[in-house]
Amino acid sequence: MMDIRQRQSIEWECQRLIHLYANLNDEGRWHDVAALYTEDGVMVRPSAPQAPVAGRERICASFLARPARASRHVCANVVVSVISAEEALAHSLILMFTGTAAGDGALPILNEAPPLIANFDDRLHLTTDGWRFAERRGSLCFAPR
Repeated sequence: MMDIRQRQSIEWECQRLIHLYANLNDEGRWHDVAALYTEDGVMVRPSAPQAPVAGRERICASFLARPARASRHVCANVVVSVISAEEALAHSLILMFTGTAAGDGALPILNEAPPLIANFDDRLHLTTDGWRFAERRGSLCFAPR
């Protein structure tokens, strides 16, 4: 049986992984984002729920193929459910603001469209590199305008 400290440690590591994912995504560090998945991990974007991307290399390629944008993700309501010492489930709410880079170091220009609000349901596994996403499944909370 797992003691409370071990469970809390796993919860903290998994919450950290979710927040790190958002930060790396906002920085456009696509190789680092993809490295947060298991080798055979699956990513499902909230905006494309019928198009899962499987495998770390394909996940990275899908990020690299997207047009450049400025974004900021705000993570909230993160709840981690520890299944075992090597597996956990997580649910979180993400608010995503997007914009266009202004150039010359100026702040990006915020898009006029409202931010997207999405849920993420994650399956997380402990690997030799630490906790990683085995599956990250996003879904929109509201239809975009």
